[in-house]
Amino acid sequence: MTKIEVLTVDDEPLALQQLESYIQKISFFHLMASCLSTKEAWKVMKQHAVDVIFCDINMPDVNGMDFVKSLADPPLIVFTTAYSEYAVEGYQVNAIDYLLKPFSLEEFQRVAIKVKKIFEIKLKAADRQLQENSSTANANASATKLEENGDLFVHTEHKMVRIPIKDIVYVEGMSEYLKIHTQGEQKPVIILQSMKTMEDRLPKNFMRIHRSFLINLHCITELNKTRVFLSDNIPLPIGDMYRDKLFTYVNNRILGKK
Repeated sequence: MTKIEVLTVDDEPLALQQLESYIQKISFFHLMASCLSTKEAWKVMKQHAVDVIFCDINMPDVNGMDFVKSLADPPLIVFTTAYSEYAVEGYQVNAIDYLLKPFSLEEFQRVAIKVKKIFEIKLKAADRQLQENSSTANANASATKLEENGDLFVHTEHKMVRIPIKDIVYVEGMSEYLKIHTQGEQKPVIILQSMKTMEDRLPKNFMRIHRSFLINLHCITELNKTRVFLSDNIPLPIGDMYRDKLFTYVNNRILGKK
């Protein structure tokens, strides 16, 4: 499960300690940092991605309200304050909720669940946008082969992952998804994509040997009529309709052929 990265901002150390103890009880939260001022918070946000901020309002120097207004692309905001008169203004800056001090663990859990629901909605929306952008890019570049020593960027688990093409050992198809198996990695990268699209994009050193397997020809260590063995002694089946093409490739590289 994707953890929600949390930043807390409050000029009272005891308030930060209470927030930290509450956050530790929420399984889907991860405390990125606790800050005693908005100045500290700015520094953290320049270096780390933050999903939600629990922010006090009445603070010296720059208060929490002005801090949130200064953010060009603010994450989810929950205000924590002892002053109820700030509630209306808080909603005007799109804060998703408001915790009035002193608040209990039950009240915090209620807000945490609300944060989780909104966070998941945002993730799904971003996911759809990435898929749409990826589909558009595939349509525009469907005939373009990637370079053998280049990189492949794939969308998986709500993020884009870079895979050096030379590290791909084989691609395994499973219904609407693909598993990309790479050298030195036990866990494959799983993406939503068709085998045909992947076959069209990968360079000429990749060949389909079965309806469910696309291999890096450089990784073949041995083969027989029914199986190919790849790096780390991985056996894969050879499909009947792909056998002739594979053995044509191999026969053209036999040393001392008569």
